[in-house]
Amino acid sequence: MAEYVLAIDQGTTSTRAILFDHSGSLVSVGQQEHEQIFPKAGWVEHSPAEIWANTQAVIETALSEAGATGADVAAVGITNQRETAIVWDRSTGEPVYNAIVWQDTRTQSMVDRIADGDVQRFAPLTGLPLAGYFSATKIAWILDNVEGARERAERGELLFGTPDCWIAWNLSGGPDGGEHITDVTNASRTMLMDLRSLDWDESLLEVFGVPMAMLPRIVSSSGVLATVKDGPLAGLPIAGMLGDQQAATFGQAAFERGESKNTYGTGNFLIVGTGEEIVGSGNGLISTVAYRLGDAPARYALEGSIAVTGSLIQWLRDNLGIISSSAEAETLAGSVEDNGGVYFVPAFSGLFAPHWRPDARGVIVGLTRFANKGHIARAALEATAFQTREVLDAVEADLGSRLTELKVDGGMTANETLMQFQADLLGVPVIRPAVAETTALGAAYAAGLAVGFWADLDELRANWREERRWEPSMEEAERTRRLRLWNKAVSRSLDWIDDDAPA
Repeated sequence: MAEYVLAIDQGTTSTRAILFDHSGSLVSVGQQEHEQIFPKAGWVEHSPAEIWANTQAVIETALSEAGATGADVAAVGITNQRETAIVWDRSTGEPVYNAIVWQDTRTQSMVDRIADGDVQRFAPLTGLPLAGYFSATKIAWILDNVEGARERAERGELLFGTPDCWIAWNLSGGPDGGEHITDVTNASRTMLMDLRSLDWDESLLEVFGVPMAMLPRIVSSSGVLATVKDGPLAGLPIAGMLGDQQAATFGQAAFERGESKNTYGTGNFLIVGTGEEIVGSGNGLISTVAYRLGDAPARYALEGSIAVTGSLIQWLRDNLGIISSSAEAETLAGSVEDNGGVYFVPAFSGLFAPHWRPDARGVIVGLTRFANKGHIARAALEATAFQTREVLDAVEADLGSRLTELKVDGGMTANETLMQFQADLLGVPVIRPAVAETTALGAAYAAGLAVGFWADLDELRANWREERRWEPSMEEAERTRRLRLWNKAVSRSLDWIDDDAPA
């Protein structure tokens, strides 16, 4: 009998394969980073070929580390960086261009033209504001800027997919009969899917100039969706697909209305379930699909998407060189008593929720001769907590109720200084689960449910265990003062991009 479920977690900075056992515990992991490509200011790309090669390598590593083979695995789940657009040749599997990453800002002029002053133009249909964050304008850019791509797409020669789709297609055979599929959560982030029908909308395809022939079939998040064709997993069902933030929510066992989580990764993403009801936001949040199990009705959520959190710490390491590893950020921040009056708004790709201001750019304010690199590091960590507070305020305004605690996951939750400051700034406990790899776990859960490895949602709830809790200790007056200064800093980041400025 199979002992494990394997999850493939194709993230913004790396690809991982993780084996989980029946208790939801991590057994082994393979991980490889991939290159971050920045051709111009505001442009962010990845190599799809590198991602696929890394996927194959990390599967081998995860199995080897556990001393396992495909016979020990019940099913495969896939989770991925959402919105990132890949276009490839149907007959060869060759990408026609690099993957355009969700952080990329090159299509803002197209967004402005289509919005014509109304960024909420398609929100009633898609749940999304018009923004270059989503896949639609990225697909259009590739078709319009790669020679011959539009004509080839219209002839049905090219395929589009987010990374889940790319990996599933390759795993299931690629040019030799690969299944061209994406799940409802990823499809809901393209700005091409109707939230209610859970299908591609022809009026949106016409607006963005995307041929229907290049789009994948939309499937549920949990079900036997395809079969691995070759390699160590040959013959196994691909039985779970979820966008990374929905997967993390699933891994946190936050299945019901009002249940939430916040993931601290490259960016931060807060998701709060709204059940079978689509709740529109009046406060800068996104309405999205949370998950769909088999033929059951889809479950929906409100989401607050923050573009830059963990990637800001990488920026301190790679661009400024003031730390040599991400873990050093906490040590450097701990070398000072407070932020020294320094506030860092990391609007590298504009500001996402709740502002949706593509004209914003990063600013560091409050600098004096007293400030040093410790204050910069502390301000960078605190920026994550401040942005999370903004999104939580929007959630509470939309739902009319206050969160009493916040479940957290992701790599940055290892940072004790950040987690304590987050609790202080929110005024509620912050709780980290025993299994921090909730994104991969959620994909594993979706796959395992589909093949009977786990019986039902109650069994998954029983697996959840608390590992660490941070209680707030900041006085309300101090919290209010810091939020006031943060809001001043945000105001300084706005209206930076002019028509003649680089993206």
